[in-house]
Amino acid sequence: MPSGTINSLLVRGPNWLGDAVMCEPALRGLKRLWPHANLSLLVKPAVAELFKTHPTVDRLMIYDDRGRHAGLTGKWSLAGELRREQFDMALLFQNAFEAALLAYLAGIPRRYGYATDGRSLFLSEPVAPPGRDTLVHQVHYYWNLLKPLGLTGDPSQPELSLSLEEEQSMAKRLAQSGIEESDLVIGINPGSTYGAAKRWLPDRFAQTADRLCRTMQDSHGRSTKVVVLGARGEERLGRDIATGLTARSAVLSGATTIRELMAAVKRCAVLITNDTGPMHIASAFRVPVVAIFGPTDWRTTSPYGTGHSIVRHPVDCTPCLLRECPIDHRCMTGVSVDQVYESVLNVLKVEKLESQETARVPLKTSEHSNIPTVLNGYTIFLDRDGTLNEDLGYLKSAADLKLLPGVATGLARLKTSGARLVVVTNQSGIGRGFFTLKDLEAVHARLQGLLEQADAALDAIYFCPHHPDDGCHCRKPDRGMVDRAVVELQLDLGRSYLIGDHLRDIQLARTVGAKAILITARPVDGQAGETLRGEQAIPDLIAKSMTEAVEWILKDAVKGEKGRDEREKRDGQHV
Repeated sequence: MPSGTINSLLVRGPNWLGDAVMCEPALRGLKRLWPHANLSLLVKPAVAELFKTHPTVDRLMIYDDRGRHAGLTGKWSLAGELRREQFDMALLFQNAFEAALLAYLAGIPRRYGYATDGRSLFLSEPVAPPGRDTLVHQVHYYWNLLKPLGLTGDPSQPELSLSLEEEQSMAKRLAQSGIEESDLVIGINPGSTYGAAKRWLPDRFAQTADRLCRTMQDSHGRSTKVVVLGARGEERLGRDIATGLTARSAVLSGATTIRELMAAVKRCAVLITNDTGPMHIASAFRVPVVAIFGPTDWRTTSPYGTGHSIVRHPVDCTPCLLRECPIDHRCMTGVSVDQVYESVLNVLKVEKLESQETARVPLKTSEHSNIPTVLNGYTIFLDRDGTLNEDLGYLKSAADLKLLPGVATGLARLKTSGARLVVVTNQSGIGRGFFTLKDLEAVHARLQGLLEQADAALDAIYFCPHHPDDGCHCRKPDRGMVDRAVVELQLDLGRSYLIGDHLRDIQLARTVGAKAILITARPVDGQAGETLRGEQAIPDLIAKSMTEAVEWILKDAVKGEKGRDEREKRDGQHV
């Protein structure tokens, strides 16, 4: 338990909707630490709406920075209001200097928060933030702030609440636009208050939604409609997209309160969105999200939890975090309608229409006619150097990257068969100072580009930049990169393979429970075999090439699925 008795606790919440949702698990964590404390949440008006009925919040206090709390006089007035409440402690999830200064001026004896923005002098208990090179999802960022206070475990998925009356009110409103309770609703959120750089192209939102409506209608017979969401100022954007739809739609852009937005999002079967607050609201209501990321960092602000999909076009200038793109917006223009459409079908577990418009022609697959779908739900983890491309030691120039023979066609077969492709690679050259993070990003952009040309796009690339002596938990054969991929991509390790050319790759596969494939052009003699046995790293297959590895995976997966089916039948007979 944390030290000290806390009867009255002030929490300064984040300013942005998305950040506030990602902070919610930490709010529940606070109640675990001080279950009997009266928790007052100080937030801006929009964020206050999010937590209006939240069970952990005893009192909402509004920070009206555009009204009565504007300017120096307003801040002094707010500090006086807080002083009169006689809080025992202020916990600052909001990182600004101003938050710490207000708590100090309010005379709150314990002032706890991250030592950011030069505010350490005003914090009685400053906490060192993660290093600049440490990538932490925002949910964990807020959660980890509480660990020095005694909070243990990992954060759960964010949660929000609505009243039955609020949900019924939104149902009536949608019905006025021809969307009935029995209809399946596709939500699209094409805007972004942060800036135009985060926005995918409006006409592609419309094309994707229309194709999905036709597919969903034909796959299960339910009428499928579209709801267009957006903030004030995005009304025209919403209307323009609706004009491009043939399906029936309701345009709610700029026409909802925060609570109404929450109800509309909860009504959706899936939300297609840019990196915005509604994306996190959907996650909190367990609505599957297909999120399109461009200039922002998907590794820190992706929708938290399972059942979501991230779509992005890797380029060497992301994440730039800019509000407006100074060049050609390639991170967003590179995301195709096909990518988003297929991601939605995947999260909803719907088969594609096999029509000329939507079907993708599979590559030829020898005698296995069922192979094009046999790897659905499977993940293939891939080493990089010596497995995908020639191993030149420390590859620091993108121009020097050359794919090994059979890699592009082999990965295309895996991709067409439904597999997800995830690279996990040690890149200690950064820690050793041999090349920079920018150099590595350029190499990975070229790798992704070459594979995309062959219809073998990677779903993600994870790398460990640390020196071998740093003692990190991500460097292979440690499992840090794989664990992160499982959380962020919602992967099933029970249906996974790992292909690599080194002993550490096989050791990693054994640690995480993936089937292991060692690629080596050299014969494995007795001494090499003894080494593998001694390290408890016997692979499931030793292959001479990627082509051989892919052939084996496809056959093994067919065999594995048949075995699962037989076990399920036997189990069913014994019930």
